Amino acid sequence: MEKIGPAAHGEMLAIIVVSYGSAALLERNLVPLTRALPAAGVVIVDNFTSETERERVRGLAAREGWHTVLPAENTGFGAGMNAGVLRAQQGGATTFLLLNPDATIAADQVGLLLERVVRHPLTLVSPRVLRSDGSVWFDGADLYLNDGRIRATRRRPEFAPARYVPWLSGACLLLTDQLWRLVDGFSEEYFLYWEDVDLSYRVAHAGGATEVCREVSAVHDEGGTQQAVVPGARTPKSADYYYYNIRNRLIFAAKNLRSDDLRRWRRVSLPIAWEVLLQGGRRQFLRSLRPFAAAARGVRDGQAIARRELRARAE
Repeated sequence: MEKIGPAAHGEMLAIIVVSYGSAALLERNLVPLTRALPAAGVVIVDNFTSETERERVRGLAAREGWHTVLPAENTGFGAGMNAGVLRAQQGGATTFLLLNPDATIAADQVGLLLERVVRHPLTLVSPRVLRSDGSVWFDGADLYLNDGRIRATRRRPEFAPARYVPWLSGACLLLTDQLWRLVDGFSEEYFLYWEDVDLSYRVAHAGGATEVCREVSAVHDEGGTQQAVVPGARTPKSADYYYYNIRNRLIFAAKNLRSDDLRRWRRVSLPIAWEVLLQGGRRQFLRSLRPFAAAARGVRDGQAIARRELRARAE
């Protein structure tokens, strides 16, 4: 891989995007950004969907001078990001902008995030993420350790003195190579959803910090590939959204928490699964039973993971 060029402050910036059937989003959202940041390297990890999509991504990358990582299958978000960052490291990058294909951010806003991590290299930073109508899509969130619920940061006074840890959405993150190596990137156990919660948690436990830079904003395309974990507009979600959000909550607890916390999280799996389903609104249930099936599988598989972990700890 050829070297990635210098960005502001002498840092070597790489933009990493994991694409899954997202060539049209890359064309619309990423091309304007990368043309405005010609010194930044770009790595596209194209998780395989079809040969037609793969050729579209190859052609776009060739035209724009992007680097590609082309897995033969869908490796998931965390593994895809890890592969993209590895390619960027091989090119000499020292800072990474991790960006969803359905998110956009202006070049000057990237510069503000970059300034922040240059001053504080062990800080994982996110902009405020807005919808196209200007409403807030993500502005910081907290994971509550007593039960595994996720709530917006602004709601902390309602639940004091409950234990919580802040986390940042993976839709748009910027961090240094120093911090990435300290936490060893994303966990690849989640496949989709909760890997950003896990990353934020491990950053804090490694002595780093997470921060929403509220003077910086990005825009999330609600018609794109991801939905926020924080409850928002009641729009139907995919079966994958329900399954992985419900299952991965218990993967997180099994990986990171004490046994008493893990048991508490298990006990409230059904009510929390219902809360996750309601993020897609009640009308979806009139059209299909697939959300219920996905949620049931998520509860079943998450409970099995938690049981195995508790048995292993008891041995």
